[in-house]
Amino acid sequence: MTPATVLVVDDSATKRYLLVSWLSRAGFTVVEAETGGAALATLGETEVDLVVLDVKLPDMSGFEVCERIKTDPEYGVLPVIHVSAHAVDVVDRTQGLNRGADAYLVEPIEPDELIATSQAVLRYYRARQRAESLAARMIKLAETTLAINAASTLVGLLQAAADGAYQIFGGPVVVVAETADGDGLAAIADGHPAAVRPWTVEHHETAVGSTVRTEQPTAWTLVDWPDQESVAVASAKLRADRTPVYVAVASSSQTPGFPVLRQLSQAVAAAVEAQRSYDEEHRIAVTLQRSLLQSRLPDVPGLELAVRYEPAGAQTEVGGDFYELTMLDGRLLVAIGDVAGHSLHAATVMAELRHAVRAYAVEGHPPGAVLELVNRFMRTVLPTESATLCLLTLEPDTGRVRLASAGHLPPLLHVDGSNARFLNPRGPLLGINAPRPEDLEFVIPRGGTLVLYTDGLIERRDSDIDVGLSALSACASRVETSLDAFCQRLLVQLAGAGEQADDIAVVALRRS
Repeated sequence: MTPATVLVVDDSATKRYLLVSWLSRAGFTVVEAETGGAALATLGETEVDLVVLDVKLPDMSGFEVCERIKTDPEYGVLPVIHVSAHAVDVVDRTQGLNRGADAYLVEPIEPDELIATSQAVLRYYRARQRAESLAARMIKLAETTLAINAASTLVGLLQAAADGAYQIFGGPVVVVAETADGDGLAAIADGHPAAVRPWTVEHHETAVGSTVRTEQPTAWTLVDWPDQESVAVASAKLRADRTPVYVAVASSSQTPGFPVLRQLSQAVAAAVEAQRSYDEEHRIAVTLQRSLLQSRLPDVPGLELAVRYEPAGAQTEVGGDFYELTMLDGRLLVAIGDVAGHSLHAATVMAELRHAVRAYAVEGHPPGAVLELVNRFMRTVLPTESATLCLLTLEPDTGRVRLASAGHLPPLLHVDGSNARFLNPRGPLLGINAPRPEDLEFVIPRGGTLVLYTDGLIERRDSDIDVGLSALSACASRVETSLDAFCQRLLVQLAGAGEQADDIAVVALRRS
């Protein structure tokens, strides 16, 4: 038997001496009490596994003591064995069992009978403890798995895993995984909210799957392990080309036969793999998108140019925003557009659309004709896609502009001495077979500034688009001497300090 502590409660010193002797020789640790009140006080001070309780006590009956034990929320599952030399009738035994006792022995009691009964009751009690502990751990495992999969970053994922493991196993925890770039991160939980720090673990050769092994604390020095404690380390990996994920806890926290630690490591590995895949796709898409955007603007006498591009927050897939500024036959070609959707696919569609715009513009077509040709291209080659696009040509010497729009947000024109106003070129978005109106023609006066932008600058999920347009108009009522500073202020004031949900592209040009 696993060592156990027994509380013997009897007001007879002689009988108490016999019970204590028999139990002690059987290997139990024994504490004593003479009254029911003393017994209840002892339970509040000492960790007890079993109560051997006389029915007749000087201050209250053993039945009442047993009932009070069984209804206590702290130690109500504690097993109780009644012993009695007086209450030996069937009625007495029935009452004792009905009021909570787990066994009822009547004198004369044989030592072997007492020991066997105590061991049997303890076996049931400990099996119940193990079942309740496992059930509690499985509930916490489910909650931890949910928190892990709800995390939006690898750091948050590891923190959730470490905090959850601490709740499950009740001791220090280390969770280790690698980023998509191969950098090791360790989340440490030891009674405080988990902290994440760089750390490199020595990897063991492991096959795809999960294992649990025992290691020395010296291999896991990130936390202070209990004295004389070894470390149970679960490793799990889902692909042969990946490094494992590790979850390390104190070995004494494990329940033999119930692989909660292994299941937790598998849940962490699955979540980490999903996060790695997302990070890799996002990085590829951002790299592609940035490579397709202009890194250098043309130098045009008489014009000042500025652009800003801000990708969406790290948790949103890359989108299809783009801009283009190119000199063609003495005119400045300016385009800004947004492909529907947020994904690597949207970025590739954006690339095709941008190249098509440049190709048709090089042929000398005016903006409206370019949009017609691009729309025909999209409906033929990309029939399931849609996009918005604003396209214009500008003569630097005269400021004359010819502009066409395909469902894009209206450009904003600011002229010194007057309020900023929105131009209103109409036109169906790309991907729709509908008549396209004539191009809009106007002149940007000297000192005038034209602003083109994508919806990420003004659209918010919790407000109408007119609110964003009004905010942009108010913000653009003043234009700094530096167009770069002007564009930066638009981003700061309109996009705000929070994480943006969409990409933002801004193009500003001023006739000097």
